[in-house]
Amino acid sequence: MEANEIAETIHRGHEANGAERDATFRKYAAIYLGIVAMLLAITSLGGSNATKVMLSANIQASDVYGYYQSKYIRQTVYQTVAEELEVQLLAQPDMQDAAKAKFEEAIKRYRSRAERYESDPSTGEGKKELLAKAKEWEAKRDHAAERDPNFDFAEALFQIAIVIGSVSIVAASRSLIKLSGGLAVVASLLMINGYFLIVHLPFE
Repeated sequence: MEANEIAETIHRGHEANGAERDATFRKYAAIYLGIVAMLLAITSLGGSNATKVMLSANIQASDVYGYYQSKYIRQTVYQTVAEELEVQLLAQPDMQDAAKAKFEEAIKRYRSRAERYESDPSTGEGKKELLAKAKEWEAKRDHAAERDPNFDFAEALFQIAIVIGSVSIVAASRSLIKLSGGLAVVASLLMINGYFLIVHLPFE
């Protein structure tokens, strides 16, 4: 066998090895992209859930505050009426006992209603209880609002990672798949933080 034939055989062997390595690379890169796509779907689900919780909690908090406001108005009306009756009672010291008793009964009734509007543990619909409920809904809303940006950024990074990973398969580029993997790792951390809120990020 001549030297040029030997060189050609070696060259073909290298080409065959290179083609085999590229095929193996593309196979594993495709599997990697499938995993990233799955993580993207999980992230999208988490982001959608956080948005729903945020909107629902905000509506609930607004409704409770509206109910609280109506209770406050009614309480103010009862207190005002009771005070007016007290003034009338004081202004007429010689009022007949029967009329005086009715005035005092009405004052007591209005005062009692006003107190019930202030706090009513039996129904949980006093101003104090309603304010506590509104604060709970606000806390849920704020918690979901903190989680949501993590999912948004994670989704964007996963999508970019998939695009770069797809290009790396076409170009059989190891450097591009490494870049894609780095982005996917960051996105995964953001996704985990979105679910568990381990770290409070400065953006909202």
